[in-house]
Amino acid sequence: MSTRTPLMAGNWKMNLDWKQGLALVEELGEQLKDVDTSKVETVVLPPFVDIRTVQTAVEAGKLPIAYGAQDISEHESGAYTGEVSGPMLSALGCTYVAVGHSERRQYHGETEQITNNKVKAAFAAGLTPILCVGEPLEERKAGKHVEYTLAQLEGGIEGLDVEQAKQIVIAYEPVWAIGTGEVATPDDAQEVCAAIREALQAIYGAEVAGAVRVLYGGSVKSANVAELMEKQDVDGALVGGASLKAEEFAKIAGFQG
Repeated sequence: MSTRTPLMAGNWKMNLDWKQGLALVEELGEQLKDVDTSKVETVVLPPFVDIRTVQTAVEAGKLPIAYGAQDISEHESGAYTGEVSGPMLSALGCTYVAVGHSERRQYHGETEQITNNKVKAAFAAGLTPILCVGEPLEERKAGKHVEYTLAQLEGGIEGLDVEQAKQIVIAYEPVWAIGTGEVATPDDAQEVCAAIREALQAIYGAEVAGAVRVLYGGSVKSANVAELMEKQDVDGALVGGASLKAEEFAKIAGFQG
């Protein structure tokens, strides 16, 4: 049986101003009173402008919620207008940061090199990167979904040492299932999550592969999360739209009953 603590991370994307974010995180904290939070880690990834408000609410209410950011700059500081650095996020108490989300890759042209730089920037700032990988529909139809996803994985983790590799979180999100209402079957998710773990074992050994949490993302909701979590190599979920509703996200976090 796995000793990996399940991780449920809610990616708010470009939704909710700071007042709405405050209301959501306070309600989520209330809803999580019915969840055994010693058995699952609940994380929210708000927009940058909401993070300070989330920090204040979490600390004041001693809420069982960790939080982080949706992106990070490759650079520690300097003339990079509009970017937010790892040390800035650390100073706000962030513990996680999403890196390489398909929307960053698609709309902002982020390459494997940029993604890898951001993973390393996260570690340099004491943050845990949630590295997002996953195939578009054409790769899935061509039967190349595993090959495509593992290439992203290997690009993202290149140059990491064993301790860093052990800490990283990998989120498998098939692009065709994000925000579409389509969801990979549990067997689809298990196939790729298992391949990710096998690739990590080949590179870093069994101890690292056994420690890394591999999440599934793509139209996850309370109605399908338990079935996904039954799979041996699925350790949690990266949740989009469903994380914007406190009751629904708390149900996802409480999947184990």
